[in-house]
Amino acid sequence: MYNSQMPSMDELPTSAQLVRSTLIAAVGAAALLVTVVLPSEYAIDPTGIGRALGLTQMGEIKRQLAAEAKAEAAQTSTPSPAIVGTGSATVPVLSVERVAKAERTDRMQVELAPGEGAEVKVTATDGTRIEFDWSVTGGRVNYDTHGDGKPGARLGFYHGYGKGKDVASDRGTLVAAFDGSHGWFWRNRSGAPVTVTINVKGGYTAIKRVA
Repeated sequence: MYNSQMPSMDELPTSAQLVRSTLIAAVGAAALLVTVVLPSEYAIDPTGIGRALGLTQMGEIKRQLAAEAKAEAAQTSTPSPAIVGTGSATVPVLSVERVAKAERTDRMQVELAPGEGAEVKVTATDGTRIEFDWSVTGGRVNYDTHGDGKPGARLGFYHGYGKGKDVASDRGTLVAAFDGSHGWFWRNRSGAPVTVTINVKGGYTAIKRVA
């Protein structure tokens, strides 16, 4: 076994050298904090170097994402509608979000060439009442009002609400029979182009042309 030679006192750093090394390390750490860490993490850039290097933009994005996550968490933690007692009866108090989504109004136009068909659907839950009013400009169409997309239903599931041939308009209230898609299909059986205009109002969550 060999014993390593101990360094002599002359080889050890002096107190002044240790202090100088410590100061250099502290200055370097402070410089990194000001020019790299603060801009990239907190979008704080007192020197302007962070923005020149693109680090401040990273910090701004992080702050924005954090603010959005905080807002989303606050929205998720919003208590469910309360039940307020009024003597012998109770009255449900609807949240602002539920009231805002309770009803919407949309208007769509669909142009159909001779023989062409088109379909417009809304997404609604079971029992939703949807008022509709559609009319044809330039001719007449065959129509089929129906629903599909019921969760767990067999392939090709179809629920009819009504249909007709050679019709220029129709209006009424569609009551969704299940959670899913509900809407109208038109086919232009005339020899000229036509335009179908539909107005829809109700508690559905989306409307789009699907065919």
